[in-house]
Amino acid sequence: MVSPAIALAFLPFLVTLLIRYRHYLVLLYRAVLVGWLRDRLTGVPREQRAFQYLLAHAIPGDPRHLLQTFDQWCYRCEHLSSVGPVKGRIVERLLQERAPLRVLELGTYCGYGTVLLAQGLPPGARLYTVEADPRHAAVAEKVIRLAGFDEQTVELIVGPSEEVIPRLREKHGLPKADFVFMDHWKRCYLRDLRLLESHRLLAEGATVLADNVLFPGAPHFLQYAKTCGKYRCKVHRASLEYFRAIPDGIAELCYTGNC
Repeated sequence: MVSPAIALAFLPFLVTLLIRYRHYLVLLYRAVLVGWLRDRLTGVPREQRAFQYLLAHAIPGDPRHLLQTFDQWCYRCEHLSSVGPVKGRIVERLLQERAPLRVLELGTYCGYGTVLLAQGLPPGARLYTVEADPRHAAVAEKVIRLAGFDEQTVELIVGPSEEVIPRLREKHGLPKADFVFMDHWKRCYLRDLRLLESHRLLAEGATVLADNVLFPGAPHFLQYAKTCGKYRCKVHRASLEYFRAIPDGIAELCYTGNC
């Protein structure tokens, strides 16, 4: 049994840890524990609860108001891992600067990033968004249509990205992407980037954005992007979605076409 003297000796160390990592503990509580508990108590997944909130409070056909309503839900009710308003402004700015006609999103989740991208598309552009989880895709489909985007503007593709990417050209008519937004499993970023390269789905000068490269992080992806010689790479530092005290960032890659 630990003596009181030893326990007291460790007390300052434990207090220091709690203070230093308090924001991450709050994230664990809000993003994991609260959601898990409400899932069990209500029998309704958190993604569906978020959509019900959108139905009650968002203006149909108004994508900007829908995103603001989504943000209200995530700040006040439950945390969902979407790109959020802070990093969203980075995505919006780069999308406006590039004005791409063919956009690919990997990781639709609930459709927040999809709506963000779709509202910034130039006339005649098309967005292809890929979601592996059919349950999330079902929610995202409703969110995208609630925002006012039809299938001619946004095509939702359900399936694992490693299976969908090789079929994008033949099955879905995407010759090459001018703009790619990655916001799915971070461990898949590097694999899927290489798949896009090997299937020649990146247009020369294409922009590839990758969310959460600092937290939870995608170190192998960043190392490859910086050292392979195919990209000009920079990281836009920001904060984690809905947690201003936790540092995060979006990687911006410009594909040079050098293979």
